[in-house]
Amino acid sequence: MKNIDLELVAKAKKGDEGSFSALYEQFAPGLYRTALYTLGNSHDAEDVVSETFLEAFHGIRKLRDNAAFPTWLFKILSVRCKRKIRDYVRGRNELDIDSLLELDDGSDLGQEASRRTDLLRAMEQLSAAERQIVVLAAVEGYTTKEVAQILGCPHGTVSSKLFRSLKKLRAILEK
Repeated sequence: MKNIDLELVAKAKKGDEGSFSALYEQFAPGLYRTALYTLGNSHDAEDVVSETFLEAFHGIRKLRDNAAFPTWLFKILSVRCKRKIRDYVRGRNELDIDSLLELDDGSDLGQEASRRTDLLRAMEQLSAAERQIVVLAAVEGYTTKEVAQILGCPHGTVSSKLFRSLKKLRAILEK
């Protein structure tokens, strides 16, 4: 998990826009990666990250523990992603693997891009909840305890889902 500058959070809580902007710069890339892997669509990921920061900006004064800022922020993102997934289920949107790759042209993908494609396709085969847990733990580096706090579910549930999800990913990638 990223180290948090508690002074920046304290200043942001007092309305210092520069401090909030610095927090944005620090956390936006991780939130975007989490949203992208969870939702599978770059445009929707950008939207939920923007919505997350807007909500955080308006609600930061209510944050009780400055050290909990990262967990609080990812919890807001989690709720936003769940809403977007609910929209997917209702058939309003479709997952778009091509937008995930964001390739400019049809040039040679190379080995790295090929591995990325394989991973993204394997991630698509996980449920939304499994993807979210894998991204938060494996990509963003949160502990299973922190992931449980972010998602609001028991620690044991997160641990077992992470283990099963990683095992599932390995099996898909080894095919």
